[in-house]
Formats: sequence, structure tokens, C-alpha cells
Amino acid sequence: MYQQVSLREVNQHLAQYIAAVEQGEEVIITRRGQPVARLLPIPKSRKLSVSQQKTWKKLLARLKKGHYLDGEKFDREKAHER
Repeated sequence: MYQQVSLREVNQHLAQYIAAVEQGEEVIITRRGQPVARLLPIPKSRKLSVSQQKTWKKLLARLKKGHYLDGEKFDREKAHER
């Protein structure tokens, strides 16, 4: 659900509209009757699937182990040396 309000109204009652957005509402802001902006709630972070979790764990294990390039160990610390 959404509500359409003027820029002037939002300027005067911003906290009220932010509260509405926090409750999941969408607020469309207009200037002279024309839509110019939209306030939306930030989506909650999504969870990884089981397959993604397994892949993530494998990746972290590989990064912790490090890799050997030209006989030299290359790991996270080495990658960030300056």
C-alpha cells in the first residue's frame, strides 16, 4: 500500500512518514502534483540457501588455508599488503 503526499506535507511531518515507511508503507512525494520521489522501507537482509551456505563455508576455508603462487604463500594478509 502507498500514500501520495506533497513535498510541503513531508517537510512539515517527516517523522510521521518515516514511521509509516518503517511499518512497510510506501510514500510517494509530489511537487506541484507530479511524483518526484519515493520513500520505501529497506528490505530485510535475506538468508542464504543451504547450497549457498555450503559454498560460503568452502570459500572461507580456502581463504584461511591460503594459496601458493610461484612458490610463495598468497593469503588475505598478503593481498592487502601495501
